[in-house]
Amino acid sequence: MNITTCDFRFERHALLPENEVHLWRADLDALRESEARWQKILSSDESARASRFRFAIDRQRFVVSRGLLRMILGSYLAVEPGILIFSYSGKDKPSMGQPHSESGVRFNISHSGAAVLLAFTRGRDIGVDVEQIRSDFDVEAIARRFFSLHEQEQLETLRKEEKFEAFFRCWTRKEAYIKATGDGLSLPLHQFDVSISVDNRDALIATRPDESEAGRWSLREVSGGEGYVAALCVRGRDWKLKDWIAAPA
Repeated sequence: MNITTCDFRFERHALLPENEVHLWRADLDALRESEARWQKILSSDESARASRFRFAIDRQRFVVSRGLLRMILGSYLAVEPGILIFSYSGKDKPSMGQPHSESGVRFNISHSGAAVLLAFTRGRDIGVDVEQIRSDFDVEAIARRFFSLHEQEQLETLRKEEKFEAFFRCWTRKEAYIKATGDGLSLPLHQFDVSISVDNRDALIATRPDESEAGRWSLREVSGGEGYVAALCVRGRDWKLKDWIAAPA
């Protein structure tokens, strides 16, 4: 995977061709010292939401992630990031509001711990998910509750020390798919199967009841950073991925 490190002074009029998917990754803790800068471009409701966090680190991470989202979108749309308006579906999936809803720019964002992933397309449905790998839970019990039978069977073949990373690999792939479809958790998680193999570039194995649905999506593992796993799901297969890491200027 070819990843370019880039500071957060984004160029206006950045290009987002229809045949490309752009993925940005950042360490929120490396950027949170600039919280005051990011705060200036948030909307009033985002600032109000930030103020409700109990711990400063959670507030700072939220502010940075929303600020990054606005900065990158502003560069694609050639507008000041502070004027952007977001719209939300009935399943809480964000999209561009007026007057930029007809731009075709679509996006999705996910953060876990200090990691954030921001994915962008033009005219394609997209979902992204990142999770910090943990081992403080009953992996088999959670898998039985949320994974399909095929996914549980894949997990059972692994050694105990491999299961936690594999669990989160499966989880991120399922999350990325349901976020891309826009259905949220109203889409039953047992209704589709994903692979839990490492670095799988065609991870959506099966969809039910419409078997052909799997062929309409690209679901792959992407880099989430050390200690994290991540997945990206995009409608169609005729696109290429470009990656950046947002770093302090």
